[in-house]
Amino acid sequence: MKVSKECLKMLAHHEGVRQKPYKCPAGLWTVGVGHLIGDGKTLPDSWNRTFTLDEVYDILAKDVVRFERGVNKYILVPLRQNEFDALVSFSFNLGLGVLQRSTLRQALNRGDKEGAIASLLKYNKAGGKVLKGLDNRRKDEAALFRKE
Repeated sequence: MKVSKECLKMLAHHEGVRQKPYKCPAGLWTVGVGHLIGDGKTLPDSWNRTFTLDEVYDILAKDVVRFERGVNKYILVPLRQNEFDALVSFSFNLGLGVLQRSTLRQALNRGDKEGAIASLLKYNKAGGKVLKGLDNRRKDEAALFRKE
């Protein structure tokens, strides 16, 4: 399964879109929707420009492939498109290792979708504190997951 355009827009909304290369908080060169440029340590001349939104979304579509593969690998039950999209967004934000080890995955693979959503909503903290941005993202992912 592949993500929908709705999912790519949701990722861009929550991650943010930067059309010019910038150094992320870790000091690595990044562009678009969190795309690491090379090893992040140097900015090649060919990347030192303003990217169109089409280019940003093309880069994002390529970056999201590994998260699509991960969700397809770790979730063993059939998913609707909106459920898949929500899980890819979750994984893009937190990493595939978190999905692999999560109670979200365990509940979903048992067929407990409500338990999976309840688990998903718990991933809204950093440093033990609820962060508004993460809380909003998890609520958006849960709403997308539930969408008919």
